[in-house]
Amino acid sequence: MSTLIVIPARLGSTRLPQKPLRLLGGKPLIVRVWERVVSLDIGARVVVATDSEAVAAAAASAGAEVVMTRADHRSGTDRVAEVAARPGCAGYDVIVSVQGDEPYISAESVRGAAGLVEGGRFPLGTAACRATPDILLDPSVVKVVTDARDRALYFSRAPIPFLRDLSDRAERDALLRQHIGVYAYARLALARWVSLPPHPLEITEQLEQLRPLADGLAMGVATVAPSAAGGIDTEEDLATANARWAGRQPSAAGAL
Repeated sequence: MSTLIVIPARLGSTRLPQKPLRLLGGKPLIVRVWERVVSLDIGARVVVATDSEAVAAAAASAGAEVVMTRADHRSGTDRVAEVAARPGCAGYDVIVSVQGDEPYISAESVRGAAGLVEGGRFPLGTAACRATPDILLDPSVVKVVTDARDRALYFSRAPIPFLRDLSDRAERDALLRQHIGVYAYARLALARWVSLPPHPLEITEQLEQLRPLADGLAMGVATVAPSAAGGIDTEEDLATANARWAGRQPSAAGAL
């Protein structure tokens, strides 16, 4: 296995308290995310990284490999970097972070982000899907705009790109992308990311990926199928995810 996948999880979410332990389909969310990632059969080592004994116990009871980390990490990437720097993980050149609130993450998203780094095209990679204008005014949905070579230009909770002239609606709509919670890092790029101080853009938007962008690190964006989106940030998101779980077809057993 040449890739290390880390699922960072903390209890400190303000929009959805105790998020990793909230139930999805009768199991803690962190367990559902771990099950999902393992089921993708990407051929990677998968670990859950947390500073919470309760989260660690829930994940370990399901069979997950768990790494306890410091409690002072500002972002998921900082937590992932601590894991990647440990002697037992030093042999992985590509590290992938799947956010602990993405129970419907797709193999296409993970492979797409990792592929941008494995091929040497970018030092950092992530994924996004085409979206519709209804996401624009929702601050819980992160949007991304890219250049012609799939390099991320900016991420925001605000409506981007902004429609200045109504006659340009079709052009704007074709550019809409919803960010998906997965990151891939070359080892040196990950070390550089976490060596940087938090940037005002990161602090303002509460988006960790703005830290490396503000420093000039290139992040590629793989565009994947819309069905790949599904992060859980709010009570409404959790209710929707549970409804989706309840309505899944028997033929899709083992998949969310």
